[in-house]
Amino acid sequence: MQPIILASSSLRRHELLRSMGVFFEVIVPDINEGASGDARETVIEMAQQKAWQVAQQYPERYVLGSDTLVALEGAILGKPRDEKDACSMLAMLQGRWHEVHSGVCLYLPGEKMPDVRHCVTRVHFAALTDDEIRDYVLSGEPQGKAGAYAMQGHAGMFVTEIVGSFSNVIGLPTAIVRDMLIANRYPLFLAKNRS
Repeated sequence: MQPIILASSSLRRHELLRSMGVFFEVIVPDINEGASGDARETVIEMAQQKAWQVAQQYPERYVLGSDTLVALEGAILGKPRDEKDACSMLAMLQGRWHEVHSGVCLYLPGEKMPDVRHCVTRVHFAALTDDEIRDYVLSGEPQGKAGAYAMQGHAGMFVTEIVGSFSNVIGLPTAIVRDMLIANRYPLFLAKNRS
């Protein structure tokens, strides 16, 4: 069996899928990742677009797409544009609960209708000082991260409580991906040399 195609440039998604024992290759779709409207609908739509674009090129392969974003009281916090934007996002998140949404889409070989799922995780941040926020932003870690933080990095110390999937906050809800692969007959732990 051929490896699954991961339609994502996210190194965090690569690491999470690799940690699951899934043999995969990466093909990065050319998608504009603008975020607006409802968080759930946005991540599902973006995951579908990513997977669909790659599945059109490889219709006989399993193709997995995913998108993750942060929402605070219904407002979407995407990736920060710059350091000022990152500081603003973190100032909004500090001392409060927010949600991390992921959409996951799996196209199957020869199928037109994908398996699409959604995951939401609630995360609570500690109260942060302006100096902590500034220093964290200057570390460079928030750039390219939804909500301007990396749970698996330094920002893990800001999290006081989490309800739901930890891996979702990093960028890929692995339990949901596992369920999707099993439900759609894709073997886990597919060795490179196995046919």
